[in-house]
Formats: sequence, C-alpha cells, structure tokens
Amino acid sequence: MNMMRPMKLAGSELMFGRGCLEHLKTLKGEKAFIVTGGSSMRKSGILQKVIDLLSEAGIKSEVFSGVEPDPFFSTVYRGAEAMKAFGPDIIVGLGGGSAMDAAKAMWVYYEHPELTMLSDIIPPNPIPKLRNKARLVCIPSTSGTASEVSRSVVITEDETHVKYGIGNMEMMPDIAICDPEVTVTMPPSITAETGMDALTHALEALVSKRANYLSNILAAAAAKDIIHYLPKAYEDGSNLDYREIMLNASMTAGMAFTNVSLGIVHSMAHTMGSFFGISHGLADAIILPYVMTFNQEDEFAKNTYAALAKELGAEDLVSVIRELNDTLGIARSLNEIIKDEAAYMEVLDEMANMAKNDGCTKTNPIIPTIEQLKELFVKVYRGN
Repeated sequence: MNMMRPMKLAGSELMFGRGCLEHLKTLKGEKAFIVTGGSSMRKSGILQKVIDLLSEAGIKSEVFSGVEPDPFFSTVYRGAEAMKAFGPDIIVGLGGGSAMDAAKAMWVYYEHPELTMLSDIIPPNPIPKLRNKARLVCIPSTSGTASEVSRSVVITEDETHVKYGIGNMEMMPDIAICDPEVTVTMPPSITAETGMDALTHALEALVSKRANYLSNILAAAAAKDIIHYLPKAYEDGSNLDYREIMLNASMTAGMAFTNVSLGIVHSMAHTMGSFFGISHGLADAIILPYVMTFNQEDEFAKNTYAALAKELGAEDLVSVIRELNDTLGIARSLNEIIKDEAAYMEVLDEMANMAKNDGCTKTNPIIPTIEQLKELFVKVYRGN
C-alpha cells in the first residue's frame, strides 16, 4: 500500500442536513462574491435567500452568474477580474459542479493577480497558497460532483475545448453547506446524471490503487445509499428525505475520491466531454458498467465488486448498475447520443491518448494500454 498521503475530509466547516443554509448567518466577513450558473438558483429563490442570510451577518453580496455547464477559462478569468474590482473576503460557489469549480478557479486568480493564463495552474505548475484575501464557501445544488468537499476543478480551454482536471488541497473549500432544500429543483434528468456521477465517484474510489480503510468505509456506504435512493429521488424529486440522503451520499463519496482519486471511467468521460461535449454525469453513467467489466480481470476489483453486490443482495454488481441506468432512462451505449459513428471512430486514437494521459488513469485497478482504451471506447459506443 503506497498510502503516503495525508487524508483530508473537508475544509474547516462541514454542514449538512435540512435547513443548514442558515449557517451563512454566522459567517464573519464584509463582502461576499457569489458565483452561480444559469438561472435555476435565481428562479428557485435560493440565490435571494443566500444574499439575505449573508446580509443578516452584515455581509454585502455581489453576484456573478452565467457560468456555463463546462466552465471556460475565459469565464473564470472574467470572474476573477470582477472579484479584484469588488474585493471580497468571502467567495461563495452556489450551484452544480461547474459553478463551484469556477468559483474555486476564480479564487486562485483573484488571490494571485500575477497568474493570467490557464496554463499557469495546470500541472506541473503548483497551486499557490490561497486564503490571503478570501475564504471559500461552497453550496451544492446537485448531488453531485461533490466539488464542495473536493480539491479538484475541471476547466475548459476556450480555443480547443479540452477539459483540464486540476487538483490541489489548497482548493478544498473552507466551508461546505449541503442543504437538501437547495437541490429540490433539479429536474429528473439532472438528478439521474449527477447521481450517477456520485455513484461513479464511490465505485471508482472503492477499487482505486490508493483505496484505504477510511475511504472504503465512506465509498461503500455512499454507493449503497445511492443505488437504493437515486431511483426514488428521480421518481419523486420533491421528497426531502430522498434529496437529503442523496446529497449526503454524494458528499461522502466526494470525501473518498478526493483522497484516493478515481479511475478510467473519469478519464474516458473527461475525454468524451472534450471531444463531443457530452455531459459529465451522463458519460460516467454510460461508461461505468463497461469499465467495471474490464476491471473485473483484476482480482482485487473483482472481489471488491462481489462483496458490495453481496451486501446489496445481488449476484453481480455490473447488472445492478445496468438496471439502475435503465430505471433512470440512461442510454445503454453512446451511439444513442452521438449519431455520427464515422466522426467518433475517426478520433479514436486521439481519445485513447487523452484518456491514457488523464490524471485519473494511474489509480485505476488495471492500467490500460492504448489498445485496450480504444477497445473500450468502441464497446461503449456500440454496446455489447
């Protein structure tokens, strides 16, 4: 076990459960810069509630909205410039993974005006020390990417549309506020896709080469709850009990993967997003059963999946995932979504190379060859 990495489970404050949004009233500061996505947080009234709660704490807010589903670097830099003008001591990422990721990345450029390009924060460049000017609060509206308890962001380069995953513990949000009421307005399709992203986090962490005693406890509990409650939250999104369990499970899976990393489901999903703009959670969901089948060639992964299936009272974990996808109306293969097979096959080599070089590949239980990745990309496209 090459475990030599300290575990960090969240920033300095972690709040979860119904009504915990109220925690905002206790914050100390003068100015908050709120980063959010489209209009869902405004329409649901949550954005106003956040502004009001901060104002009760004597904190004045400015809102930056319009972060796209895959945040471009230009958006991040524009936000950082607005931050520099406003001078916040609190940054709030409110929304799905993209809004939270954008807030984290803006924070880096706000704290360090000498950085001006995306390449400045891409490995091997380190993330410089943060918290000289502001602390970061994250409030997830999906369940989810778990960006509120992770050290990672995914930012898209404007010119090439290549997605860069950047991870550093400096970017772990200081305060995570996981209030299920914030997630109630998710439509069923988003509930399904973000829920499968969370399940992928749990199942990839469980078989990661860095998996350990603590991450396993978190990942296994999260996986079981998601498998059980995601169909319920998908069916009945107004049920706060289901929403609460899903948000807690997403957060818990996040604590696992941010410490032990992920696997090639994520490498392939990041790549597909870069090439075909397919949403991350949907890509994860479609790829997951194919990669699990591939991973079962490894004894450790095979036994881990079998043990979890047994706890769920099932024969085989891959079938459980396939049935779950069917229940959630998720396509069985990619050809249902990307219609142009020739265009897909044309970039097979490039996709295999990009996935091979993705940071998530090195902790997969089996490190695939380029050929094996190409085979997987074909299988995922054509189905079995």
